[in-house]
Amino acid sequence: MLRSLQSPSLWPTTMLDTLPCTLSLRLLENALDAIVVIDEDGAIRYQNGAMQSLSGYAQGEALGQPLTGLLPANLAGQHERYVRAYLDSCKESTVLGQVREFAIRHRTGEMVPIAMKAIDLGIHEGKRYFGAFIEDLRARRRMEAEREALLAQLEKQALSDALTGLPNRRAFDAEALLTCARAARSGALTCVGIADIDFFKKINDQYGHAAGDTVLVAVAGLIGMASRATDFVARTGGEEFCLLFPGLDSDTACVVAERIRGAVENGTIVTPQGEQVRVTISIGLAHLAPGAPFNEALTRADAALYEAKHAGRNRVRTG
Repeated sequence: MLRSLQSPSLWPTTMLDTLPCTLSLRLLENALDAIVVIDEDGAIRYQNGAMQSLSGYAQGEALGQPLTGLLPANLAGQHERYVRAYLDSCKESTVLGQVREFAIRHRTGEMVPIAMKAIDLGIHEGKRYFGAFIEDLRARRRMEAEREALLAQLEKQALSDALTGLPNRRAFDAEALLTCARAARSGALTCVGIADIDFFKKINDQYGHAAGDTVLVAVAGLIGMASRATDFVARTGGEEFCLLFPGLDSDTACVVAERIRGAVENGTIVTPQGEQVRVTISIGLAHLAPGAPFNEALTRADAALYEAKHAGRNRVRTG
């Protein structure tokens, strides 16, 4: 079948016309891109070594087979209709010469992403032929996926507290903006809270900073378990945690905050040295009025936290 393609008339007005036929074929065979030639009936008449690797079909095995066997079902019928319409109308093609990206079917059934540029090779012995240069996009797609995963990981790290895994202050501020926007649009109830570990400095002084880190991680976990799935909990610095309670009024938020406080008080925390530490937290709450500045509610929550500390700690206060 390759012999039928060796006539220079198959490659009109191209540089290949000036090359010996054997050199032209060697150029095609050793091209990095996959190359395939089909006739006007859609049958494969030539594929180079790169195309054999890309499709999984050995030399000569795919010759005479329909190209549509390599195409996904949604493109197979479209390809046949397009070729027939092009041959019948003789109008200038809007597809030929353009690079398109889609997937072809490997012999194993794997869908391989490719970029393809098809060209009209002209008429040879009364039959029109089309050729295509095909680039295997799998390596590029893997690199893109790895880059996206890395960017997602970096973004997550930028928004996460390295010690506890909770969202950090930056993430909390971003979530607060979204919460304010939703509240302004819908008038939804929202409360903001600030929790602080009581006498945390004494824990560090008595047991060491490694124990302090253990306490922070444990308290973060206890707060997370006692919160609702819709609540937002962040470690915003030191022994301080900020909380958002969407959809709750002050009274109901106080109930959830009491549950969080009780979970920490009753939790078992063991230092790296095996010593059991009793830890409590104080929480200040404030209602976020729709349209009101978030910092205003945060300031009232901070004042309520100070009141809880002043009243003896291990309690919830609403500002």
